[in-house]
Amino acid sequence: MKRLPLSPLLLTALLTLPFALTPTLPAAEPTNAAEAAAKKAAEDQRIDGLYQAKVATLSPERQAWEKVLQENLGNGFYLPIHKRDFVKGTSTAWDFVADDPKLPRVLLIGDSVSRGYTLAVRAALAGQANVHRAPENCGPTANGLKKLDTWLASAGTGKWDVIHFNFGIHDRATPLADYNGRLTQILTRLQSTGAKLIWASTTPIPDDPAKKQTAAAIVERNTAAAALMAKHAVAIDDLFTAITPKLATLQNPNDVHFTNAGYLFLGSEVAKSISPHLKKR
Repeated sequence: MKRLPLSPLLLTALLTLPFALTPTLPAAEPTNAAEAAAKKAAEDQRIDGLYQAKVATLSPERQAWEKVLQENLGNGFYLPIHKRDFVKGTSTAWDFVADDPKLPRVLLIGDSVSRGYTLAVRAALAGQANVHRAPENCGPTANGLKKLDTWLASAGTGKWDVIHFNFGIHDRATPLADYNGRLTQILTRLQSTGAKLIWASTTPIPDDPAKKQTAAAIVERNTAAAALMAKHAVAIDDLFTAITPKLATLQNPNDVHFTNAGYLFLGSEVAKSISPHLKKR
C-alpha cells in the first residue's frame, strides 16, 4: 500500500508541538520538593479546618481538653497526628475521658512507649477505673520538672487515686547523678498528691552507635530508679523484666518501640500492676 507524503504544513505543525512527543506527568504528583511541601501545607490546612469545625461542636469539657492538647502536643509532630486521628474518629491515647464518679482516677505519665500501651490499659481496666494520660510525650526528667504540674491538673479535678509513671528512654544520655536528682524531685512532687504511686521500669532499647545509645544505659537508669523507689517504698511495675524474653517477637527491629502485640502485652502488665490499688469511691 502506497503511503501518502505528509504535507509540509502538517509536518511543521507536528514538529512544533512539544506535548505531542513529551509524556504528561499525572496532575496529582508533585514535581519537586517545593510543590510537595505546598501540597502538604494545603492538606494540613484542610485537616485543621475540619478539626476546628468538629471541636466547635463539643461540650465545654471536651473543648477544654482539646485546648490542653493543643498547648502541649506541639505543632511539629504529635498535634498534626492527633488532628488527623480526631477528624477520622480514630480512638487514641489522647481521647477525652469522661469520668465515672464512682470509679478511681488513674494517670499514666511516660513517653511514646507509654502512649503506645495507653489504650490497652484502658481496655483492661474498663469498668474499674477512669484511665487518663499526660497530654504529651513526657520525654526526659528535665521536661517532667517543667510540666508536671500541668499534667497533674490536665483533666477534671486533678485529684488522682493512682499515678503510674516512667522516665528513662529520653534520659539515656543524661548523667546518672542528674537523672537521679531530677527523678527525686519528680517523686517528691508526686508524693504530695496523696495518690498511690507506681514506677514503671524503662523497657529495653537496642545498641545503636549512630544514635549514641546503648542497651546498658537503660539498665543503669533502671537500677538507679529502683533504688530510689525502694528507698521511698514506691511500688515498681517491672516492664523491663516482663518484656525482655519477648523482644524478638514484640519489639520492632532496631527500634525502642513495639508492635501492636507488644503494646497489648505491656498494657496488660500495666493494668495488672494498677488493679490491686483501685478502690471504688
